[in-house]
Amino acid sequence: MAGAACAATAPKPALKLTTLDGKAFDLSAQNGKWVIVNFWATWCSPCIKELPDISAYVDAHKDKVAAIGLAYEDSDKADIEKFLKAHPLSYPVAQVDVMDPPKDFDTPKGLPNTYLIAPDGSVAKAFLGPIQMKDLDAIIKP
Repeated sequence: MAGAACAATAPKPALKLTTLDGKAFDLSAQNGKWVIVNFWATWCSPCIKELPDISAYVDAHKDKVAAIGLAYEDSDKADIEKFLKAHPLSYPVAQVDVMDPPKDFDTPKGLPNTYLIAPDGSVAKAFLGPIQMKDLDAIIKP
């Protein structure tokens, strides 16, 4: 296979980035909570369908669940912000460079691509394709 090898997701991935609203997000600062790390794009129909479910799930379990949305697309920041005005979320979103995705996560092979990070910072489950509240409940057991 030509090109760089795909790195597997780290057992306890690090993720530090700046959200669209200019705030810092550090996955390690979320220890003690479940964290939904969701790679998505504005052009992805299944992503658009699952975003409200993830947002509602985070709202319903604020004491034990956080989320970060990773807009995985080569678009202008303004276009993503416009999309989020029409589709507001209860959690922060950061734009991820498709040519330089987060090092501790495997490069998405499709979207949506979601990781459920356990309270100890380890990857509890990875999902390729849309997730539903029942998928999250099965692992988090609220």
